[in-house]
Amino acid sequence: MIPTLFPRSAVRALSAAVFLAWSSAMPLIAAPEDERLAAFFKTYLDGSFRLQPSSATALGDHRFDDQLEDLSKTSRDRWTEHTRATLRALSQEIDAKKLSRDGQIDLEILRHDLETGLWLEANTRPFEEDPRVYGGYANDSVYSLFSQSTLPKETNIRNAIARMAKIPAVIQVARTTLKNPPRTILETAIRQNRGAIGFYEQGLFELVGETPQAAALKAAAQPVVAALKEHQRFLEGELSARATGDWRLGAKRFGRKLERVLDAGMTGAQVLADAESEFTRVNNDLYVVARQLWSRYTPKVPLPPDDVAGRRETVARMIAAVSEEHGRPEDLVQDARATVDRIKAFIRERGILRLPDPDRCQVIEMPEFKRGNSLAYMEAAPPLEPAAVSLYAVSPPPADWSPARVRSFLEEYNQHMLQVLTIHEAYPGHYVQLEYSNRSPSLIRRVLQSGVFVEGWAVYTEQMMLDQGYAEGDLRVRLMQLKFYLRAVVNAILDHKMHCTAMTDDEAMKLLTEGGFQSEGEARLKVIRAKQSSTQLSTYFVGRMAHYRLRQQIAREQGPAFDLGRYHEAVISHGSVPTKYLPGLVRERLKSPR
Repeated sequence: MIPTLFPRSAVRALSAAVFLAWSSAMPLIAAPEDERLAAFFKTYLDGSFRLQPSSATALGDHRFDDQLEDLSKTSRDRWTEHTRATLRALSQEIDAKKLSRDGQIDLEILRHDLETGLWLEANTRPFEEDPRVYGGYANDSVYSLFSQSTLPKETNIRNAIARMAKIPAVIQVARTTLKNPPRTILETAIRQNRGAIGFYEQGLFELVGETPQAAALKAAAQPVVAALKEHQRFLEGELSARATGDWRLGAKRFGRKLERVLDAGMTGAQVLADAESEFTRVNNDLYVVARQLWSRYTPKVPLPPDDVAGRRETVARMIAAVSEEHGRPEDLVQDARATVDRIKAFIRERGILRLPDPDRCQVIEMPEFKRGNSLAYMEAAPPLEPAAVSLYAVSPPPADWSPARVRSFLEEYNQHMLQVLTIHEAYPGHYVQLEYSNRSPSLIRRVLQSGVFVEGWAVYTEQMMLDQGYAEGDLRVRLMQLKFYLRAVVNAILDHKMHCTAMTDDEAMKLLTEGGFQSEGEARLKVIRAKQSSTQLSTYFVGRMAHYRLRQQIAREQGPAFDLGRYHEAVISHGSVPTKYLPGLVRERLKSPR
């Protein structure tokens, strides 16, 4: 997703035309005031598209594919005024008392999103302090034209050529706007800009493939490469000399941002307390599993003493042993496809939920220019273009990595972890949930998605699948699932302590490597990410706890009548709503036939 000034409203927008085409098969909204709200929202989104065209492209509206944002201060002020005017009009034109309960929830989601955008603008300054923002417009705005669009390739190329002509202007705004960024953010922007240069020199043409328009595309790319190379000199020189900004938000600002962005009804202190409690529980579970595996991998070695150091040694040695069971780099994509087939068969057999039909998820090899950060990602079909494919991209190690680095990468994403990752990213995690979300009759809920809901659902499904019998009790898969979940728990602790205390990099590394059993390379990347993405690292844990706790409550209330598949469908059939709304929505849905 392209970084913008606003967290969701400016990016997650869709056009009236596309909405009407998609919603024609949807149930009509009954209450007249609900219809007024939907029409109001479509008008707002249409205005947002005209101001921020690459956001429309990223979500599947192609009316503005040949255009690119004007990032000047004057233009960005118009974005802000559009938000303020919409917020004022919302109170004047929509009567909350006349809305259905579903409509009231939609209204609250929209109002909160608008207010959060204005809060972020007043309390953060991404265009002045975060050079990565400009890289998103320069690179992702063109990549998104080709990644999932259902338009003819020739049309996408023409639009890309037109859009690329506007990229040098984006780079020029960066030079005149960026002030004193934090050094850690600048260092990432420097690496990303090198990748952008490589994209326009080579990656773009690999993505597009053979085309009669190749010469025109190459001619359009040359000025972009020149502008990005000049930008690289600016980033490494002039801007680096004044990269003195502070990346820490501080406790007050972090707490306020967490409450606003997560919108989960929890304070920062509550999240931290939850995470620290869960940290102890998960470590205990890891030890129980590792102790059972000990004799399998070290049959002649006594189990270490049952104290803190001995428990950690037991877990660490078993994680290392299990991690050595990995495939070959050239087989990773094939291995992932086989994992998908097994998992889908299990979901159907055990009635976990009804899988999307048709299934539009494709397992692909990750493009070379996008590799290096993780083994896999899910690029879901945009809400505007639900008939587009979703891409579960799996990455062999980059070609220029050393043998030692390749080995470490394969060990981290071994054959057991690959199964957990596929559950999280695809079935029944991100792909399935976002397919359901795209079919919600509520325009607002499809567009203004809660990251807490989305990430929390994916993490919830990891343990749920194993609890229901996936992998037939294989303790190696359970060990990897617990390790993967511990990462989410530690993320929330790290997120809070990096921004609210004086935690040093060394202290953070100790938490991640000793407390979270992460490799040194993985931990170093996580420390960098914590500095650059305040509150986002907390979404996985906060969302998982919300999903897990609601499941326990509903199961206890329904007793023997509880049906897991019906429950799961009741959870994900409302769109990606803030989790605080789930209890009421799910209980109401469960009153109706499946």
